[in-house]
Amino acid sequence: MAAAAQLGNLQEEATCSICLEYFTDPVMIDCGHNFCRSCITQSWEGRDGNFPCPQCREISSGKSLRPNRQLGNMVEMLKQLHLPPVKPPKENLCEKHEEKLRLFCAEDQRMICWVCQESNDHKTHSASPIEEAAKEYKVKLQEWLLVLKKEEVYFLESKLKEEDQYKTMRNKLRAEKNKIESGLEKLRQLLKENEQTLHRRLEEMEKKMTMIENANITKLSNQITALKALITEIEKKCEAPAWELLKDLRGTLSRCINVKIQSPEMAVKSYKVMVTLDPDTAQPRLLLSEGRRRVRGTSTAQPLPDTPKRFTHWPCVLGSEGFTSGRHYWEVQPLQEGVGWCVGVAAESVDRKGDFTWSPEGGVWAVLESKGQYKALTSPETPLSPREKPLKLGVYLDYEGGRLSLYNADSMELLYSFPQAPFTQRLFPIFCLGDGAELRLV
Repeated sequence: MAAAAQLGNLQEEATCSICLEYFTDPVMIDCGHNFCRSCITQSWEGRDGNFPCPQCREISSGKSLRPNRQLGNMVEMLKQLHLPPVKPPKENLCEKHEEKLRLFCAEDQRMICWVCQESNDHKTHSASPIEEAAKEYKVKLQEWLLVLKKEEVYFLESKLKEEDQYKTMRNKLRAEKNKIESGLEKLRQLLKENEQTLHRRLEEMEKKMTMIENANITKLSNQITALKALITEIEKKCEAPAWELLKDLRGTLSRCINVKIQSPEMAVKSYKVMVTLDPDTAQPRLLLSEGRRRVRGTSTAQPLPDTPKRFTHWPCVLGSEGFTSGRHYWEVQPLQEGVGWCVGVAAESVDRKGDFTWSPEGGVWAVLESKGQYKALTSPETPLSPREKPLKLGVYLDYEGGRLSLYNADSMELLYSFPQAPFTQRLFPIFCLGDGAELRLV
């Protein structure tokens, strides 16, 4: 009997729990249970993920089927014994007593047979016929069904509300994204237009510089040619007899006196530009002429609008055009000295409303005249001693060279050249006048 029972258990172990037949091409899944390859494949057919075991319901992450060859060999050996197949469990029969399940145990929540009811396991339990228990629990399940459907409606409404909120947020984000992209496109277009404008300006400046360069080189070449001819003439005279040396001596000496080679100081005048004054920057105590080429300092402030560009602390005015490259030269003539004046250049960022340092560190490169004394506004100030009082002041800006120089415009005596330093901002001609002082651009 024991051997027969063991043999029966062996048959059960060799039987597929899906088709209830001996295994055919047995395979093992992740949880360790075995099935026919075709049975488990059909059981998982149509699933994209979460593959449950038909026997223990454990979830496998993928269709991992490992052949179980030893189990297959064992099944083949059992088949050769020609044993009767294992009887499948009969429906609605008690597994323990093989009696029909007619009762429902309320305590254990399971169906039992009459033998189970008489056993010690269920003798004290309340049991009722299956049909009555089914009606009772059907009512309870229907009550739960109403509750669950209400919960379903609540979750569906919550889901729709969340979807609407995220849809609104997503639309706002898209609108903001479109706004940013539109702004960036406008900025790119503006930069492109500015780039084209700058290229045109640079090309014009390059053409102008080439013209000036060619003119200066031609002029110098002609002067060198004339000078060489004069040198050759004088050398021949020096070797000639006395009567020939003295012949037309007045003309030769006159040509020697009149020969002038342009000095580097004189060359800066070739970069002369037209500078006009910007009325939007003028401090209210300054009066500008109609042509914006003359300015005078007064003690009475004019009723002018306080714009961001206008100076309100120092009595200053800027030139209309700023410079970001190239070489530029302009001349200023003091008409009345008054209580003093300053002439030079200022960075675009210089403070228009409050006090600022009159030095390169403060963004200003200028020369001061006060009571007949001249000073370069460095830190500390540098006293200047020109050979003669300049009737006109020449201002020379070499932007790439990082240098500002001021000259006596008549003699081209260098009054002061600020130490070389790289310029990084747009520079404007600046003029500062005390009460009674007057300047004119020439």
